[in-house]
Amino acid sequence: MKRVTIYDVAKEADVSLATVSRVINHSTVVREDTKRRVEEAIERLGFKPNAVAQGLALQKTTTIALVVSETSLSYTGYMINGLMDVAKIYGYNISLHTITEGITEIGELIENIIKSHVDGVVIFNDKLTEKELQTMVNYQLPLVIVGNRISRDKVCSVFVDLSKASYELTSSYLKKGITDIVLVEDRKNQSQTQQICAGIKKAFDEYGITKDPLLTIPREYRTAYSYLKNYFVENKHQVMIANRDSHALAILNTAKEANISIPEDMEIVCIHDSKYNSMIRPTLSSFNIPSYDLGAVAMRVMTKLLNGHDIVDREIELNYVYNPRSSTK
Repeated sequence: MKRVTIYDVAKEADVSLATVSRVINHSTVVREDTKRRVEEAIERLGFKPNAVAQGLALQKTTTIALVVSETSLSYTGYMINGLMDVAKIYGYNISLHTITEGITEIGELIENIIKSHVDGVVIFNDKLTEKELQTMVNYQLPLVIVGNRISRDKVCSVFVDLSKASYELTSSYLKKGITDIVLVEDRKNQSQTQQICAGIKKAFDEYGITKDPLLTIPREYRTAYSYLKNYFVENKHQVMIANRDSHALAILNTAKEANISIPEDMEIVCIHDSKYNSMIRPTLSSFNIPSYDLGAVAMRVMTKLLNGHDIVDREIELNYVYNPRSSTK
């Protein structure tokens, strides 16, 4: 039987988690009708207040929660290193919380974070909805979002504009008369896929091209490789773009198996560069995304939020560099 959480009570009573906590801790600042609604929800759901709900009093722990998707750990390592290096300089500890698709419930994750009495939260995850983000904001915890442009009171973001990168890349091809450009869907990183696709579409629009550049991987295929192996039997494009190295490798290997020569018959570009992109043959043209700096800057911004410093720019954009290699002409 699923355990009833404070998150469930807040949803049932249509109030914030902080309001539920105040009612449980007998705060006098809650309106009587709101208090009654929360109490009725607690009784209706059979909620048993625990240490999380009863121990939400703010206290300094010099600990920062880092939330990442388990599926992205393989390519967020540098970002985590940057964040931890700066955290050490300023005397903060990092508490890592991972989200596993289909397993982790955001309500329980939030409870675990609040239970640890962290001073702030850094989030690198593109599956958090606006409502879930607002739930975190309701606790009055400083938040820094890595990878997406978003800001509000006590919320800052550090990001690289992937849509701009893909727009510039696509525009450079369109100027040369190359219009058959396709982006392979990255199901594990939908937000990044959407950003990259938006940049391609913007360039397409400027040239009057109306086709959808996104190549969707059907759900019955577990990997991009298994789908592309069949796809290239009858299809070929002038340029194929991948979000990360594993997808770029899938394109490269299946194209070779289909006797498609790279880059003579088809060019390949990987958005996120990695050490593997320069090790394989042909080497993969990629964008150097400053992953380490994303983490380092995110943690530095967090220290400013925690110390009440004025932050002029709450949306910090870092630059990228395009590295052409052997997979493009």
